[in-house]
Amino acid sequence: MTTPTTPTTRYPTARLTLAQMRRSTGRLTAAGVAILISTAFVTVTLLAGAVINGTTHDMVAAGYARADVVVSTPETEPGGFTPGDVDSVAALDGVSAVQPVTTWFGDLRNGGKGGFQAFAPIPADDRLSPLELADGDWPSADGEVALTTRVADRMEVGVGDTVTLTRTLYPEGWADSTADDPAAELGEPEDVTQELTVTGLADDPYGAYTPYGGAAAVPAATLDAWNADEPYPNPVTELLVALDTPLDGAAVPADLRESVTAATAGAGGTVSVRTTEEVAAEQTAEQTGGQDLVFLVFVLTFAAIALLIAAMVITNTFQVLVAQRVRTLALLRCIGAGAGQLYRSVLLEAAILGLVASAAGIVVGAGLAQVALLVAPSFDLGVPLPETITLTWQAVVLPLAVGAGVTVLAALAPARSATRVAPLAALRPADAPTLRARTGRARLVISILCMVGGFAGLAVGVALGMNGSPQFGLVAAVGGGSLAFFGVVLSAVLWLPRVAAGLGGLVSRTGPAARLAVANTLRNPRRTAATSTALLIGVTLVTMMSTGAASARMSADSLLDETFPYNVSASPSDPRYLQDVRDAVAGSDGVTDTALVSSATVTLAGTQDSDVTAAEPDDLAAVVNVGDEARRLTDGTVLLTQDAADSLDLASGDRATVEGPDGSVDLTVVITTAEPLNHMITAADLARVTAEADWTDVWAHIDGSDPAAVLTDVQDAVAQVDGGAFVMGPAAQAAQFRQVVDVILGIVVGLLAVAVVIALIGVTNTLSLSVIERTRESATLRAIGLSKDQLRGMLAVEGMLIAGVGAVLGIVLGLVFGWSGAATALSLMGDVRYAVPWTDIALVLGIALVAGLLASVVPARAAVRTSPVAALGVE
Repeated sequence: MTTPTTPTTRYPTARLTLAQMRRSTGRLTAAGVAILISTAFVTVTLLAGAVINGTTHDMVAAGYARADVVVSTPETEPGGFTPGDVDSVAALDGVSAVQPVTTWFGDLRNGGKGGFQAFAPIPADDRLSPLELADGDWPSADGEVALTTRVADRMEVGVGDTVTLTRTLYPEGWADSTADDPAAELGEPEDVTQELTVTGLADDPYGAYTPYGGAAAVPAATLDAWNADEPYPNPVTELLVALDTPLDGAAVPADLRESVTAATAGAGGTVSVRTTEEVAAEQTAEQTGGQDLVFLVFVLTFAAIALLIAAMVITNTFQVLVAQRVRTLALLRCIGAGAGQLYRSVLLEAAILGLVASAAGIVVGAGLAQVALLVAPSFDLGVPLPETITLTWQAVVLPLAVGAGVTVLAALAPARSATRVAPLAALRPADAPTLRARTGRARLVISILCMVGGFAGLAVGVALGMNGSPQFGLVAAVGGGSLAFFGVVLSAVLWLPRVAAGLGGLVSRTGPAARLAVANTLRNPRRTAATSTALLIGVTLVTMMSTGAASARMSADSLLDETFPYNVSASPSDPRYLQDVRDAVAGSDGVTDTALVSSATVTLAGTQDSDVTAAEPDDLAAVVNVGDEARRLTDGTVLLTQDAADSLDLASGDRATVEGPDGSVDLTVVITTAEPLNHMITAADLARVTAEADWTDVWAHIDGSDPAAVLTDVQDAVAQVDGGAFVMGPAAQAAQFRQVVDVILGIVVGLLAVAVVIALIGVTNTLSLSVIERTRESATLRAIGLSKDQLRGMLAVEGMLIAGVGAVLGIVLGLVFGWSGAATALSLMGDVRYAVPWTDIALVLGIALVAGLLASVVPARAAVRTSPVAALGVE
């Protein structure tokens, strides 16, 4: 007769595992919390990276709005796209709307308020405008205008009010005249005024017109007519195209590209047909030195490191947990459980714990990211953020795989060691020494090899990153850093207890409790190393991320200073009023210094029609953000970027001849990293080659005031000068990019807070389990006369001592890894600035010591409440 199979006998391993988990709920909860927080950390990092990358991309590509395709022709080609080209593209199958990218500048005022203002077209398709209507209606006829809210506030107008536009009409043939004074030949230009009614107010969410202090919008036909009246109309070099069906792929289909190219054949040159994504990626690369800084540094690097550190935290916590159950597993072997059965039981338990805790961590991480997006608008970050998170498959699968997979891997070694121990031998006291000399020698050799190879890989990664290969450099740096860190952790059991005991000599004279605490660090090296390593991991992460973030901020500030070296510029409409414009700018609130910067067309190193700029060196150094670069300009020198020098076959120290209508001068080449200082010479050298400059601008430097407010004040001031001036505020655009960096660093600070929690969980788990493991030992000390206060003091000193050693080592490693990561990933930005976040380091060290104290004292309360006799009866 066959015995029926019941669920209790069909799956004995699963039944045993579930029973074990029910009896160990408390211990499993501690490990599960560490897994949950680690996976939540990874989830938040990935989700935050997607938000940062998308926001920065949108800011860089703001001018292209939501166009599907951007058609462009080189600016060097004369004429650009004609109205016929625009009509031909609009007639293609699948094309919904086409908008030429044009900008025109006119004098727009409300009484005495206003000045030269950028005008933008209102496209037929909302997808082709970076502006968003906030109030009223878009203009639909001549005589109507919409203003961005910033312009409307400055001019103190609203919907329904009127403003006055002043345009200059030039006599026919003005552009073709070769006379020194075209007005004497053709007549004086005529200023005409026109009343415009404000029909609507618009927002510029991504700051497309921030450098101009806002924009005014009119119908495209009106803007084209105004531009055609100019003697030198701005050519149309880009067309924005909206398609009937948005593109699904990452590139423009070949048939569409061919059709657009054929339709714009009259534009001449090589017509480029690309998606907005491709153009935005190129512009982002130009802003970040050839790489997408945000994704490269704050997503790829930190996500990889987060995965690594999360794996270490999970591994350390679960190893301690499984190691404490070796005797229980041995007892199971005594009553008939096979080695394979126990092995599978441990791994199944780890898999269940990892999956459940990881799933909970993903939910928590996604929830935290969503809460951050809901709260962010109240902080007025200055950049639009999405209202909801986009839960990608990477943000779900990767944390789940890491949490579950690493937890199972963490259980492999303890499970294997438990099955290899004879049942009776495994019943010896848990505190029995387990470290053998052979094991120590093998561990020492392996750890040394790991550290040497790891730090060598880290150095290779830094070298690759600094030589233009950050992708490969990051792989080498992360791999080398991980290997080096593994070597440090592996060898910790050999040297960390001795270091702790050595430092403990400073407090050992304070009493017997302190001497016992110091002795305990040496008596069980594995326990001491495991406890300290739990905090070492967290502190290394915190310090590394804090150091990397601080270095990135300093490097980003340096890059922005080189990209936008001056804060404000004013271009007078009439050179006769140049000094008046300079006085008006200098008198504006927030402006500290001004300089006159002239431009002229000359022959430079044999290249005709080269544009050079000139200024007084002292004035220039006072107004630019890169004073050190400006101070390199002296009489007899010319500043060139490396690319400009290469194109002229020149090197630093070579001589370059500048020829103009009134003479020539030989100048020494000086290489500069600031693009706007390219082709810069002194005013005295310019006077030697030409008596009159083609144009002269006023550059200004502002103090720590709000750049947007200062830009408004300057625009208001120059509006009162005869003729007025066109004002641009590079500082406002730089402030916008700094705002993005601030948002990124704000997210990093949030991640640091999570990392601190990980560190606290790690040290609390390990120290608490260590104290529980020593219940009989503590009872024995009580039985021979150690008081409750002395027992508390012993555990407190031991906890703080071990935690302090782990924290100090973590800080050192974090600084090394943080600087290495900055050198690898930020080198393409230019000179990398290395920072030491002293405040964060002090905070981390303080938290580590408090964590060691709390993690030891709280379990000690349970130990002192248990009588020595009862405690000695345990197990």
